[in-house]
Amino acid sequence: MSEDLLARITASLVEGEPDETTALTRQAIDAGLEPMAIVNQGLVPGMDIVGEKFQVGEYFLPHLIIAANGMQQAMAMLEPELKARQQAVQATGTVVIGSVAGDIHEIGKSLVATMLSASGFQVYDLGVDVPTEDFITKVRETGADLLGLSALLTTTMIVQRQVIEALREAGIREQVKVIIGGAPVSQEWADTIGADGYAEDAVGAVELARRLVA
Repeated sequence: MSEDLLARITASLVEGEPDETTALTRQAIDAGLEPMAIVNQGLVPGMDIVGEKFQVGEYFLPHLIIAANGMQQAMAMLEPELKARQQAVQATGTVVIGSVAGDIHEIGKSLVATMLSASGFQVYDLGVDVPTEDFITKVRETGADLLGLSALLTTTMIVQRQVIEALREAGIREQVKVIIGGAPVSQEWADTIGADGYAEDAVGAVELARRLVA
């Protein structure tokens, strides 16, 4: 019975039915299933399958967004249950993310933040047009493992370099891994500015983040 429910939670994410995901999660809670089991055996496998399908070109951006929303809604429902049992989902790592100063592009950055959150990262999304010093302050304050810098304009790419330089000047470059993304950005640019990694899309960003904190 419990295996069946967990399998149905996984399937609901893969099939892009967030309402079904939340309804089944509620059902699993009411049936007395362990919240951690719901997360690890129901939700996480679903997100993993969606990510795999996206990478082989079977799924596209809307599939990712829908699945991530389903995961987030289910997690919001599970959090009080986990707290009541004093079980925090062990955060995979802490991420500060934002679009750099001068860049007001929201969608790609928000999707990466959502996917990281759905994959177990503690995410602090600073939004768009983020001043360099705000990134530095937040990395200091949170002790973040990762800093995600998004730039969708050739004119704002240069700010990614400035943030990395500012981390050095602040003496905290060694404590945080910097990942960059955005339409004009490439692995070559990441190497040039001394970033720790580059991801082409949200699924790649999650994989890269997992690898860097491992």
